[in-house]
Amino acid sequence: MPASAPRVAIAIVAWKGADLTIDCLRSIAAQIDELPAWHVYVVDNASPDDSADRVEQAIAREQWSRWATFIRSPVNGGFASGNNIAIRAAMKSNPPDYFLLLNPDTIVRPAALATLLEFMEERKDVGIAGGRSEHLDATPQHCCFRFPNAINELSLYLSLGLFDRLFRRYLTRIAILEEPSSVDWVSGAFMMIRRAVIDDIGLMDEGYFLYFEETDFTLRARRAGWTCWHVPQSRIVHLVGQSSGVTSADESTRRRPAYWFESRRRYFLLNHGRLYAMAADAAALVGLALGELRRIIERKTIRRPPHFIADFIKHGAILNGRRSLKPRVTTP
Repeated sequence: MPASAPRVAIAIVAWKGADLTIDCLRSIAAQIDELPAWHVYVVDNASPDDSADRVEQAIAREQWSRWATFIRSPVNGGFASGNNIAIRAAMKSNPPDYFLLLNPDTIVRPAALATLLEFMEERKDVGIAGGRSEHLDATPQHCCFRFPNAINELSLYLSLGLFDRLFRRYLTRIAILEEPSSVDWVSGAFMMIRRAVIDDIGLMDEGYFLYFEETDFTLRARRAGWTCWHVPQSRIVHLVGQSSGVTSADESTRRRPAYWFESRRRYFLLNHGRLYAMAADAAALVGLALGELRRIIERKTIRRPPHFIADFIKHGAILNGRRSLKPRVTTP
């Protein structure tokens, strides 16, 4: 690759899970010689175990330090904060042309990095792009979506096939795509951002601890005139929920953390105002209530985290409004 090749900074935000982070770095190492203008920034978000030491030692042992920098955050400020630490570090000297957000619970497939960059270089109008996330057996995952709205909140919790078919174009999930396509937003587990987008709108909002931050960021970019695309030819393995545990396979047996509800409330309040946030909550609660009624009538089991409805009400916009809502923190 010529010396003038686009520079890319990869941000990996880790909290515990040292083995996952090391495996992710190892998958990058297999491609990095072909991408000399790339550099990785691993941010440990104040892991309470020995993960930070283990990852730092692995970087030294495997001689990855020529392309990877390890940063210890003194506090766990969440996903947006951790990525912003990496981005700010990369911006200090000779800022890169692109930033790639990459979850530590991912394994980068061969040529995935170069393929995503090539797409961005060919489409200068695209501000954000994400590749396909897969399971280990290459089964594709849903990783591109429509922005949340009152209709898809109702549909999400109602889970009624007829309703979904009638309002297909409003639903959050988008069907598995085989060709590059314009979408509302892509998963922050594998998201490339053009530096010009950050120049325009700033960094990710650190008021989010976890979840909805990439949705918020992409909506802000859309409003500034940037498009977002899904590029399925660029592929990673995503071991879903291994980093946070919130969206893992056993999520229905674990109580949803308060920060998920708070992030959802923040997203609707900041981007659509209190009345719409309350309407979205009401739509979701109607869907939840009808879903419970359907479960009773049909004697079916609905996989839902414990106390979900009570927690939804407790942390939602209807009862809380803008209470305890932190201002945006997006300064580069």
